Amino acid sequence: MSGQNRFSDFRQQRQREQRRLFWMVLAFLVIGGTITIALVYGPPAAVLGLVCLLAGAGVLILLWLILLLIERLAK
Repeated sequence: MSGQNRFSDFRQQRQREQRRLFWMVLAFLVIGGTITIALVYGPPAAVLGLVCLLAGAGVLILLWLILLLIERLAK
């Protein structure tokens, strides 16, 4: 029984780690991308870049939710 709990703990830990990494990568892409665009092209371009980066992040979130749904249905 304790061996099974240990494996489920590893799964839960992996899921938490993946979720945290996903949000960190999204934040880095959006914030880092916006700052880079602002430094290279200026603040007006950064606003448009932020809108585009947020749209791209939305697509990634949608894909992540679809994969999460598939994982839940497979259980």
